[in-house]
Amino acid sequence: MAESMMGLKRSCRCAEVTEANIGQELTLMGWVQKSRNKGGIIFTDLRDRSGLIQIIFEESDCGSESFAKAEKLRSEFAIAVVGVVEKRSGAANTNLKTGTIEVRAKSLRILSESEVPPFPIEENSKTKEELRLKYRYLDLRRPDLQKNFVVRSRVATMVRQFLADEGFLEIETPTLIKSTPEGARDYLVPSRVHPGNFYALPQSPQTLKQLLMCSGFDRYFQIARCYRDEDLRADRQPEFTQIDMELSFVDVDDVLDVNERMLQKIFKEINGIDIELPIQRMTYREAMDRFGSDKPDLRFGMELKNISEVVKDCEFVVFKGTLENGGSVRGINAEGQGAMPRKKIDALVEYAKGFGAKGLAYLAIGADGTYKCSFGKFMKPEELDAIVAAMDGKPGDLLLFAADKNKVVFDVLGNLRLELARQQDLLKKDEFKFLWVTEFPLFEYDEEENRYVAVHHPFTSPMDEDLHLLDSDPGAVRAKAYDIVLNGTEIGGGSVRIHQADIQAKMFEKLGFTPESANSQFGFLLEAFKYGVPPHAGLAYGLDRVIMLMVGADSIRDVIAFPKVKDASCLMMEAPNVVDQKQLDELGIAIAKNEE
Repeated sequence: MAESMMGLKRSCRCAEVTEANIGQELTLMGWVQKSRNKGGIIFTDLRDRSGLIQIIFEESDCGSESFAKAEKLRSEFAIAVVGVVEKRSGAANTNLKTGTIEVRAKSLRILSESEVPPFPIEENSKTKEELRLKYRYLDLRRPDLQKNFVVRSRVATMVRQFLADEGFLEIETPTLIKSTPEGARDYLVPSRVHPGNFYALPQSPQTLKQLLMCSGFDRYFQIARCYRDEDLRADRQPEFTQIDMELSFVDVDDVLDVNERMLQKIFKEINGIDIELPIQRMTYREAMDRFGSDKPDLRFGMELKNISEVVKDCEFVVFKGTLENGGSVRGINAEGQGAMPRKKIDALVEYAKGFGAKGLAYLAIGADGTYKCSFGKFMKPEELDAIVAAMDGKPGDLLLFAADKNKVVFDVLGNLRLELARQQDLLKKDEFKFLWVTEFPLFEYDEEENRYVAVHHPFTSPMDEDLHLLDSDPGAVRAKAYDIVLNGTEIGGGSVRIHQADIQAKMFEKLGFTPESANSQFGFLLEAFKYGVPPHAGLAYGLDRVIMLMVGADSIRDVIAFPKVKDASCLMMEAPNVVDQKQLDELGIAIAKNEE
């Protein structure tokens, strides 16, 4: 039978009790982690978000009524205990913050009983994620998950304070906006008042924060909810949170400076690490050439080497044909892996095929310096020696090569490099390697649509020195764009925006917009740009990704209170779901039946 509080006031949280409280009478409230009846004495571990404390019930101290209630206690009962803090009578528990003390109960109230939970509430749960997400409110009682949300809350508070101190204003932008279908798919919201018309949920506050710069607010930020209707991965959700900012009268260095100092502050406070400033910078071109990725993980080496020049005259048809077709031959040196069994090498070949490789060439250098090579019979001994020298190969190393168009080679070797690092346990979660990647391409060519598309978005400014290439060679134009990368994950990105009308018009033209279609989609922004738009730039972080890396979680689902699963559904609320016909009729919506 559940009891009421009846005027009881909690003194503090469980793990906030210390030896300084010995002799004091306190009122504690929380959930029963476990209760052990030793015959005449009951030991109960009481848990709240701060941690655990041991409660002792003896009939002589708490009376027969409270002792009888204590005998009924089971896991996840919510209780209130009044008792006196004592030094622990048995051996101290060094794993607990409160391991040297206990509370001798004087009275007990059972505030709420609990059925047997569908899984144990414990750290590092082995229960299937689907079951835990169905009962997410129970899953969130786990101490390891609660710690993640304490960190998330602290980071949000710190970010707000830091940016306020830097002169930023926190301004909310609407979440019912106009659909601008460039980029990922929008989530659409039908309007009842305007039949046949739809709002979109924002993929980011991009155009709105640019309008705030036109409004003279100078420095804006927002911890913003954003929505993208795209396929999910470990670090993606259909709704997510951004730390979003925009600054006026600035260039690239100004944005990077304020963000470096913010990152330095929050990682020092939360993780106790000192980020050395300035953070390393690397151009997109260099990142691709050295790591095969625009978000390279710098926690280990294994860099790509271009051996195209070395093998250009060889007779191996795979290398020769690739180079004749404008591709490249590149490799990575898996140091010390020369004795890798053939079966494991074959598994790496299959892995590489998943990223577009037709195959993978390899050369293993034995401890005695001899070669075991998948393409050795097509090469002269001196050609193999030249390859080994170009790859800095030494006895005991394994050299792996991909030959194809650059895009495929980068994708294959960039991912292979990470897979080898995983196999060798080189990805340490307590090591933090930051990197700015700069000078991204402004455009990429979409073969399906037969036109250039924006790598970031249509408002990204070209680099001043590349403006002359907009007409003659759009693919070579670099953007004033920058990503902040941590341990191989892009945690944020931004750019300097276009504020000149003629350059914006040229950008739309290159992206295949007519003046009419540009006006139809972005007229509200282009109109505002007629009235003295300041030079401006911004950046947005994926807050979920940042917290995931800070706490060492494997998925952003571990740092989002009520996440969706891979098909974008919520197992707990059973959303999305059908709605009443009356609601559909009000919106003028008919559901098309799929033919079996």
